[in-house]
Amino acid sequence: MSDLSCRLATFDDLAAMRGVMTRAIDELQQGFLDPAQVAASHAIMGLDRQLVEDGTYFLVEIDGCVAGCGGWSRRATLYGNDASAGLREPRLLDPAHEAARVRAMYTHPDFTRRGVGRHILAAAETAAAAAGFRAAELRASRSIVPAAIGRRRRCSTASEASTSRCCAWSSRLPLRRPDAFRCGLRCASERVNQNRYLMICPVQVEAA
Repeated sequence: MSDLSCRLATFDDLAAMRGVMTRAIDELQQGFLDPAQVAASHAIMGLDRQLVEDGTYFLVEIDGCVAGCGGWSRRATLYGNDASAGLREPRLLDPAHEAARVRAMYTHPDFTRRGVGRHILAAAETAAAAAGFRAAELRASRSIVPAAIGRRRRCSTASEASTSRCCAWSSRLPLRRPDAFRCGLRCASERVNQNRYLMICPVQVEAA
């Protein structure tokens, strides 16, 4: 059995995480995005060092190898990397009224289908709930859709409201937006349209 561990990422992990992110972006989106869209993904996907600085970013290792990374944020930024300054909204969220952000989840192509994303999401859920958040929000690429649908089928249904917004760059990147629903932390899904989607996941919290 493989030895899987999940811990907070440090600045010493940046180079290894960049390598995982690059391979994940270039390889795991094939079949979901065309080559131009994959190339355009690098403008908004990748490393956001603010997450590491905030202590909200996790790294998963399997048998001593970096298998994936991802985390959450108490800041309003939904997605983006160190270079995408225009996408940043660094204000702190209000846990009582706003959803935490699930951010920048990547799995190394050699370690897919081995629970990497599940472990990262569980760690993010736990940390966000401990910080007082009752919901979490995730903006995801189309490649996450099959897993999200599988998670949705294991919990109650959600209302669906299709949304779209054109990207600022020439190649549109399809992302996904399901509405939030209350059945613990689970991913919902909605019909695919041609543009951009947002995924929303409520964080599981103990009943009062």
